[in-house]
Amino acid sequence: MKKVGILGGGQLGRMLLQEAANFPVETWVMENDAACPAAHLCHHFTLGDIRNFNDVYEFGKQLDAITIEIESVNVDALEKLEAEGVTVIPRPSALRIIKNKIRQKEFYQANGIPTANFVTVQNQLELEQHIAFLPAAQKLGEGGYDGKGVQLLHKPDELPLGFDAPSILEKKVDIEKEIAILVAINKKGESALYPPVEMVFDPYLNLLDLQLAPADLKEQQIWRIEAIAHKLAKSLDSPGLFAVELFVDRNGEVLVNETAPRVHNSGHHTIEAHFTSQYEMMWRLLLDYPLGPTAALMPSSLVNLIGEKDHSGPVVYEGLEEVMAMDGVYIHLYGKKETRPGRKMGHVTILGNDKHDLVRKAHQVKRTLKVIS
Repeated sequence: MKKVGILGGGQLGRMLLQEAANFPVETWVMENDAACPAAHLCHHFTLGDIRNFNDVYEFGKQLDAITIEIESVNVDALEKLEAEGVTVIPRPSALRIIKNKIRQKEFYQANGIPTANFVTVQNQLELEQHIAFLPAAQKLGEGGYDGKGVQLLHKPDELPLGFDAPSILEKKVDIEKEIAILVAINKKGESALYPPVEMVFDPYLNLLDLQLAPADLKEQQIWRIEAIAHKLAKSLDSPGLFAVELFVDRNGEVLVNETAPRVHNSGHHTIEAHFTSQYEMMWRLLLDYPLGPTAALMPSSLVNLIGEKDHSGPVVYEGLEEVMAMDGVYIHLYGKKETRPGRKMGHVTILGNDKHDLVRKAHQVKRTLKVIS
């Protein structure tokens, strides 16, 4: 039985472990919080810092394979483990590119992958030399996630809001749609694409608000999105599951926004709505099994359950029973004991054949199910 480790014990690790129960695998998790969502679902839990070289190396050297559920891990330790024969998915070389937004954008540029125009700035002073580049989005090179580490700058008097750190300044795109697509690639280089999904964002939290699958796109746009995502994933030269987020602008152009080298929020719906969930696919990659079929069983919508503003403390789910009584609705709570404003606490997937009904039910879920303290 293979020993496989996950760096990070949040909700993505939790859902990976829920799927792991179906495979012949011994699971290990490392996280700095013994009460994290994934802690009680693995065979072996290690208290440690995923950013610390020694913690990651000591954790990984006993394993056959290791993966991540968040990018902010110690890549040097993963490189040493890979050199010593541990299977690391995604490869540390791909992780090094993706975990830094500056390197990620330069990688797109070097590989002919369409992305918004950008300039690199090292600090606030350099930022102020690019007034002509506004309106733009400034994104921290490292450390940003879930809308944190992104600042929209529309006019010169907003420049003081910018980050005084290495970052990219990306020309604002006139977005018609935000799309995500998952690409799975195994060690042999065989690949599988999931159908693209459409993401609708909360403009205040800059977090995914609701998602529709499949995305409402023209056939040519789907081909273009698939071709770009496939080229991007192949160019990273690594097995793994890659979530590629893209913009479709008002002219119909497709531009890559960013890539996550792991299971992703935009793939949660695959648990109920697809032949092979993203989590099953990840285990197939880690254990060297054939890739699974990615087609949808049914159209779906997805709602993130986010901590309500002005609520911090022990979590209470208001309206849970009403939502559980709805047809075709699947609730996933992440087992986090404490809520706080904007924290991801769970998600709800809705299945159905009628797009309008999927949107209606998604809004009904949002109105009914509140994460409070």
